[in-house]
Amino acid sequence: MPDSPASTRPGKRERLVASAGELLHRHGADGPTLAEIAEAADVPPGNVYYYFKTRDELVRAVIAARAGEVRALLASLDSRSTPRLRLKAMARSWTDMADLVVAFGCPIGTLASDLSRRDDGLGGEAGALIKFMIDWAAGQFRAMGRRDARDLATTLLAGIQGAAVLANALQDPKLLTRETRRIERWIDELDQAATVRSSSANSSR
Repeated sequence: MPDSPASTRPGKRERLVASAGELLHRHGADGPTLAEIAEAADVPPGNVYYYFKTRDELVRAVIAARAGEVRALLASLDSRSTPRLRLKAMARSWTDMADLVVAFGCPIGTLASDLSRRDDGLGGEAGALIKFMIDWAAGQFRAMGRRDARDLATTLLAGIQGAAVLANALQDPKLLTRETRRIERWIDELDQAATVRSSSANSSR
């Protein structure tokens, strides 16, 4: 017997976090009030404090939810056979949500940028999501044989985030696609160079 719609509906806490994530992305980290988040989540405003004592606790839960999304994405990319394919798939993940990026910016980049203006520590927690992606990308570049893996990973994330900012500012999804393809070609070139170096080293032995 299939589950009824009521039994498959996310719980109040999950709905609050999801709604907060969406509204913070659309209106900025300081935009939506707890009452507005509760209304969007279809949760009585008075119930919010049962799950979150303060608004910052709810924002911290949004950061944790974004971290889970990042981990799930990177875990799915790990199934690809080579570092080159993993890195290219990572870059393409932004074009997979192009409409959202063009409308409101990168969900992670905008959250980290908004919270960085505050002095309550939340900016550092949000920024850690980008650092986590840089760490993962650096691991892929190291597997490619690059000694400058960390620098390349930083360049990669800077290119992706920059493209997301421009696509949002100019409301241009084609820009995001073009820049992602440029990044993919750059990754191909790095991989080809690494292959040539490896072949040369092996032939000289």
